[in-house]
Amino acid sequence: MKATQRDFAGQAQRAAKQCSVFYFCGPDEAGASAAAGRIASLLDDPGERVEISGADLRKDPVLLGDEARSGSLFGDARHIWVRTSGDEALDAVGNLLLGTGDACPVLIVAASATDKSRIAKLLEKRDDALVAMFYPPELRDIAQTIRSMGDGLGVHLNGDLAERIARAAGMDIRLAGSEVEKLALYLDASPERPVSATVEHLDEIGAKTEDDGFMPVVNAVLAGDVNKLQAELQRVQELSLNPVGVLLAFERRTAQLAQLSAKIGPRGDISGAIEQEKRARRIFWKDVRDIEKQIRRWRGQRLDRLVNRLVELHRALLGNNQSAELLLSQGLAEIARAAAPRK
Repeated sequence: MKATQRDFAGQAQRAAKQCSVFYFCGPDEAGASAAAGRIASLLDDPGERVEISGADLRKDPVLLGDEARSGSLFGDARHIWVRTSGDEALDAVGNLLLGTGDACPVLIVAASATDKSRIAKLLEKRDDALVAMFYPPELRDIAQTIRSMGDGLGVHLNGDLAERIARAAGMDIRLAGSEVEKLALYLDASPERPVSATVEHLDEIGAKTEDDGFMPVVNAVLAGDVNKLQAELQRVQELSLNPVGVLLAFERRTAQLAQLSAKIGPRGDISGAIEQEKRARRIFWKDVRDIEKQIRRWRGQRLDRLVNRLVELHRALLGNNQSAELLLSQGLAEIARAAAPRK
């Protein structure tokens, strides 16, 4: 079974009941993760969540099948959540499918992978598997999703306000949903007592925008502006910005660069393509200069290496919370040096 972000919502309920293996991929990691969370919420009895990394499965290809078919410590239900990169979990998924006996649901979120990957090809024709591909959403689409979220919580949002929330969340539907939930709590709204939200309400809950928090360090690092790096890393610490949240901002911008690079091609007109994206409201006008500078730094194999480095850094942060700030600083310094203009 295959799906994209356009038809996933309509297939999710059926897939959660019919499938046991779910593969979420594409350049929009936030959308893929949100979709996996949606499936987990629709499982009849999700039970305990067991997380396994793709690196662990590459080292031990039988681990996934063993975990999926073993009971939890207390005999309760469970589901397995795998974060992986590319096809590093291919052998593990193959062993899972070859095994016998009942297995718990397995949800795989694959960075740097598409529905053309070998894992996707292994799963897409199976009735008991779902392969879902996610591209970064356009502003109008995510704004409509945000308005629908608001309606479900009793918060009426006009188009301009929904777009403002989308931009502030860096087009990450998970962060946008959090802002809508905060608005609902602040306004004491509910579906039975709906309230119309305003810009003033959004300002009053103190929602930080990307410009206030993440984007200055994102722009400094991806542009290779090493002279600004120390000050930006210090600002990140002073604002107590969550290291994983900062890294997610890098991943969202990198996904945007990857999508733009695919449209431009190896010899396309960068400035013209960016102007077209701005007119289509897929790029905010304030981001044009930064994005043009970054797309000129990160093309082709360099962009691929950047994606892989961010995936490795994300895995390291999740695996070592106590040293997350240090690991983030070291990783960002490495990326900034790689992006710095050669003298």
